[in-house]
Amino acid sequence: MNSNRFFPEIHGNFAFGCMRLPMNGAEVDLEQFCRMADAFIDSGFNYFDTAHGYISGKSELAIRECLAKRHGREEFLLTDKLTENYFESQEDIRPFLKKQLEWCGVDYFDFYLMHAQNAVNYLKYKECRAYETACECKQEGLIRHLGISFHDKANVLDQILTEHPEIEVVQIQFNYLDYDDAVIESGKVYETCVKHNKPVFVMEPVKGGNLVNLPQDLDKILRDLNGGSNASYALRYAASFDNIAAVLSGMSDMDQMQDNIDTMKDFVALSRKEFEVLKGIADAFRGKLIPCTSCKYCIEQNSCPMDIRIPYVFDALNSHETFNNWHSESYYKNMVVGSDHGKASDCIQCGACEMVCPQHLEIRELLKKAAEIFDK
Repeated sequence: MNSNRFFPEIHGNFAFGCMRLPMNGAEVDLEQFCRMADAFIDSGFNYFDTAHGYISGKSELAIRECLAKRHGREEFLLTDKLTENYFESQEDIRPFLKKQLEWCGVDYFDFYLMHAQNAVNYLKYKECRAYETACECKQEGLIRHLGISFHDKANVLDQILTEHPEIEVVQIQFNYLDYDDAVIESGKVYETCVKHNKPVFVMEPVKGGNLVNLPQDLDKILRDLNGGSNASYALRYAASFDNIAAVLSGMSDMDQMQDNIDTMKDFVALSRKEFEVLKGIADAFRGKLIPCTSCKYCIEQNSCPMDIRIPYVFDALNSHETFNNWHSESYYKNMVVGSDHGKASDCIQCGACEMVCPQHLEIRELLKKAAEIFDK
């Protein structure tokens, strides 16, 4: 396993993102998560990432039950985050962090990130002196390293890193589809991290599974390379850049875990040919797909007043438009709407979802399109 040149305490360059844990209905499948955490640690890895908003707070509790109670603290590293929904003043921050420690069952966080920073919410973090408070908590030993996760343009990141040189690491969305994307600006954001000499944690390397379930013609291109699964190419792409400290994968079952471990345990960077092939796939793929990553911020952090399950609507729309999946209409009616949830046509155009969308999607317009297809 390759050593981590940025943070020696991190084993390898692979991390377990705990936003998409295995589920039994509305609850985390703790038995399967235990097996996954054990397999991850037994393979030599040790870095776990969570946030209070993940699975409506259940991710942190699952960390406590499946990781903290079952493994010595020296066996794992843990990242948590300060999310804007959970504080209104500087006085709220320290008590919230201590509650997060309690929920996770630990005495300190190895990394603590100012969550989902962008031009708008950064103003709140400044006004509430969130960075300064986190630094005080670091001095007290409640956290070991201070960082940010980021969802905005490169110029905004440049401002934040200029104003806060104490930031030790930046977590960004980074994958071969978004590298040249004019909205996400993954490539430019990465280069901004390089400019400020900040190591990078990668989130969304497979773009919420979209780079696993490729359209048939693009899938065949990777199959013809005979170099591994679609997920393995996406992970290796992200990890092949020099300033990447770790690549997070949000694994939901043991099969995904094993495939990812097989890829990252004896990591091999992409060849020039493989880089060229993935760039070609990105060029062909871009525009075919609604780039929703199913982070669920639109329905968990700022609940839709009409209870429209927006990410699931987009799953159905992608299946209908891109993958020619004839099951999409049935999936929409039975699983997305069912008897309890709003239809795409129920959208009241309030825009609350777009305020928190890390992908900056025009959700209201996309819901209109979904309504035309599914709500006839």
